[in-house]
Amino acid sequence: MPRLAEEYDVAAAWVPTDSKFSISSYDGIWLVPGSPYADDDAVLDALHTVRTTGTAFLGTCGGMQYAVMEFLRNQLGQAATHAESDGERDDNAVVPLSCSLYGTSATVHPVPGTRFAQWVAEPFDGMHFCNYAPSPASIAALECAGVVVGATGDDAGAEVLEFPDHPFYVVSMFQPHIGALAGAPIHPLVDAFMRAVLTAQP
Repeated sequence: MPRLAEEYDVAAAWVPTDSKFSISSYDGIWLVPGSPYADDDAVLDALHTVRTTGTAFLGTCGGMQYAVMEFLRNQLGQAATHAESDGERDDNAVVPLSCSLYGTSATVHPVPGTRFAQWVAEPFDGMHFCNYAPSPASIAALECAGVVVGATGDDAGAEVLEFPDHPFYVVSMFQPHIGALAGAPIHPLVDAFMRAVLTAQP
């Protein structure tokens, strides 16, 4: 993330999911796409730590899917499996999309009154590289537990989720970093995450 490091005066490092690292060494964690990950259990453990310690967190695409699974498992006591890595079964919290969004630009609709709508007020085209998404039943369970749907999409359902009782724990189905290396403006969601990271710095 050299451009982000330069714009926000932070040090950034990519950490493989199958390596040993300490969450406390970082002011923020961005779980990027790439599921299934090299070590899914390590990802879920890290997500639990991030969520319960208040570390600034952004999850995109696969990051969103695994954040949903972690919350359902550890907060709500559900099995919450993933159709991609566990196979299609009754307890899938993440299921295949009826229409693939891999390499697709689709309209994202911010929900008025949410945190996300404070950062992005109008609908916009978001790039997706997803074949899977949280199921409608999973989203309903999350909402009952206080999770807020910050944006929706016609084909993806919940596009943004805002988790409660945390300074910044936000996930998105669309990938806000697409185009950045080609000079596209930094997306407001990424900007909000980086500001949360800077706020956490001593």
